[in-house]
Amino acid sequence: LSKRQKEWSKNAPLLSDLLLCKEEFRVAVENFLEPYLSYFVVQNLNEATTAIELLKQTQKGRANFFILDYIDLYPVTKNNNIASLIIAREVVEVEAQYKKLCDFLLQNVYISEHDAFENPSKAVILSKSGNLISRPESSSGGSIGLFEGKKIGRKKNLEIITQIIQQLQGSEAQLLEEIGKLQLQLSVLQGKDKQAFIQKEKNDLNRVLQEKISIQTKLDNLNSFQKEVEEKNQSIKNFIEKLEQEHKILDQLVADLRADLLVSQQNRSVADNFFRQLAEDLTNASGNFNTQNVSFIQQQNRVSAVRRELSFREKQLEETKYNLEKEENSLQNANNEEKIIVAQLSQISNNLKNYLLERKEKEVFLNEAEQSYFQVRGKINETENAVKKINRQHADNQILIANLKDKFNEIKVHLSAIGERLKIEFNIHINDLFNQEPNAKLVFEELQEQVQKIKFRLDNYGEINPLAVEAYREMSERHATISAQRDDILGAKNSLLETIKEIEITATQQFMISFEQIRTNFIDVFRSLFTEDDTCDLVLENPSDPLESAINIIAKPKGKRPQSIHQLSGGEKTLTATALLFALYLLKPAPFCIFDEVDAPLDDANIEKFNRIIKKFSTDSQFIIVTHNKQTMAAVDVIYGVYMPEQGVSGVSAVDFRTLENTNILGALN
Repeated sequence: LSKRQKEWSKNAPLLSDLLLCKEEFRVAVENFLEPYLSYFVVQNLNEATTAIELLKQTQKGRANFFILDYIDLYPVTKNNNIASLIIAREVVEVEAQYKKLCDFLLQNVYISEHDAFENPSKAVILSKSGNLISRPESSSGGSIGLFEGKKIGRKKNLEIITQIIQQLQGSEAQLLEEIGKLQLQLSVLQGKDKQAFIQKEKNDLNRVLQEKISIQTKLDNLNSFQKEVEEKNQSIKNFIEKLEQEHKILDQLVADLRADLLVSQQNRSVADNFFRQLAEDLTNASGNFNTQNVSFIQQQNRVSAVRRELSFREKQLEETKYNLEKEENSLQNANNEEKIIVAQLSQISNNLKNYLLERKEKEVFLNEAEQSYFQVRGKINETENAVKKINRQHADNQILIANLKDKFNEIKVHLSAIGERLKIEFNIHINDLFNQEPNAKLVFEELQEQVQKIKFRLDNYGEINPLAVEAYREMSERHATISAQRDDILGAKNSLLETIKEIEITATQQFMISFEQIRTNFIDVFRSLFTEDDTCDLVLENPSDPLESAINIIAKPKGKRPQSIHQLSGGEKTLTATALLFALYLLKPAPFCIFDEVDAPLDDANIEKFNRIIKKFSTDSQFIIVTHNKQTMAAVDVIYGVYMPEQGVSGVSAVDFRTLENTNILGALN
């Protein structure tokens, strides 16, 4: 039977599992189709008969069916286009074989964007919010529950989530493949020899190594993210399987409980206690289903978060690829420059050989010139001595001039640098400083000492962190996000405070209106039970805060001035309590009231007052009194006596005094 049951449940889906509605119209459509969502959909009468027979054999209760062969026999009217209304059939998606059933159920049904609308035709109009359903002959509506709009498309939504998980798994495999390629490229780049590069290439290599470390860190983060995604995917799969199992169990349990409920209603007088137990089980099952549904919605939110995180990681992977391509181009340019330098060195070597040949030729010529030179040298020694003295003086002057020029150029460059720095950092032109008169109060040694201190502070700042900008950007984005969340929380707080204030104002007004009515009723009923000269009242201890204030009950029968209600007698306390109960009862009368030996502490005079006021209010309500007092028994219309014909068995005997005439009831009771 269990195998047949599984095959039947698989081939005969519920109507709620076949429909897939747009999110904004789901509540309205679900409220309209609520009576039919638990119907099973079968193809023909034989399948329905087989299912009913299976339910009988397994004692699983009752079920309703839509038979598609019969649905095809009914004509479906085409919806007319009505201004400002949406055709309900157009917002519901269903498979082709169930299209006729969907059109049959939603024929002549429209959806309005607003809650306030007029029904110009014989159509059924649903409000988009689900608060109102307007039919030609009637209207229905009310508040929307927290979990309404969650029944339609549960199976379809689970299938969509499964597809999303499969897509995420495919993206995860692609990421792993791309990470392997990146790691291979990194290993190739690490194996190249960069020791022969010039200083510029060494600096570029250091920069590439730093970026490599950053990329490796990002790859590690991607690997860890991949593991997290795998764990989340596995947990989502397990949770979805668990939800499907619990969903099937809950659906079957709800169907069973509904069937048992129908049976218990037919046999209410015999199985009242059993019905209450079933109602409690149904409530617990509904609560469990609502809890699981909330967990399912939370899991959907987690899947959305995983998808956003995956998109962010894909962007990071694209940036990493771009940086790798950029570094490969830089390495290629460096290799090209290295080839150019090698060619230049080869050319320089050839030129050097040519220079050596020229040098040998010139050395021969130099030897001949030296012989001629030494011959003439003796003649010009005297002239050279005189010229040396003049040249020495001239050289000294030239050195002095060169030193002065160098000093002038240094001062000029220094002043130019200072001028640029002043212009950039302080927006001051150096010519303005030249035109200013020097400040005689400034001491050069003090200024120099301040400069040394500032330089020392700059040196102590340490090296520059190249990742500080990226860290600052991340912290700035996080700060903006947290600030926005804080603003939302503060806005929600203010909104809640305003709502609480409105609720307190409304509750205070309603409480004061009810309190004044109860106070007036208490005075009237109290004087009816006692005398017109007796006084009583209800007083708030703190009128400024009535919702939190205690209420003092003041009861002063004629001739007594008690300081507390505890100083009254037992009968007076009972009558006072009865007056307060009737004051509350008059605020919102009930169809019947039950008193359990309320008249026990009353004497004969007070019993008469009690019976009189019961008679007065019995015109609007029915009173059931448990009593042992004969006067109370004599005042009632119908008396039920409980007796025990045998041990452990109770019996009831009823006497209707209204059918008796000229009968001494007290005598009969005696």
